[in-house]
Amino acid sequence: MPDQRRNELVWLWLSALVLLLDQLTKLAVIDRMTAYVDAIVITGFFNLVHVHNTGAAFSLFADQPGWQRGFFVGVAAIASIVILYLLRKTQGRRLFSIALALILGGAIGNVIDRILYGHVIDFLDVHAGGWHWPAFNVADAAITVGAAMLIWDGMRSPKIDETA
Repeated sequence: MPDQRRNELVWLWLSALVLLLDQLTKLAVIDRMTAYVDAIVITGFFNLVHVHNTGAAFSLFADQPGWQRGFFVGVAAIASIVILYLLRKTQGRRLFSIALALILGGAIGNVIDRILYGHVIDFLDVHAGGWHWPAFNVADAAITVGAAMLIWDGMRSPKIDETA
């Protein structure tokens, strides 16, 4: 298998791993917790909950009248196509490729929820001093970490090819 094709598959395996972890954790929450009722206290700043999010990441637009489902599925589909294209075209940029793979796995994980349930299953609840961050999930975390990595990659100064 040519090196380029093998590199693409490595990143797709990372996306698949994120997707698998995301879906398995959501299935465990669905199986073991009642939505909006159960909360499992893990630490003084972290709980497990079962929340249905009709909005975007971290409940953005959750209070809207229902247009979000189709819109976010469409956006994720377009983003996935663009990410697959970028993974194919940008060889040798490890941080960039890892970031894209994380975003791809997370986006697909949340799209699966929207298609199957009409909402995204969120369950990670971080809080401090009576203030709760909106509940999120493994897919949201992967998307956020991937986005931060893209920003970091974009801020790094490009390496100069000294052999040219």
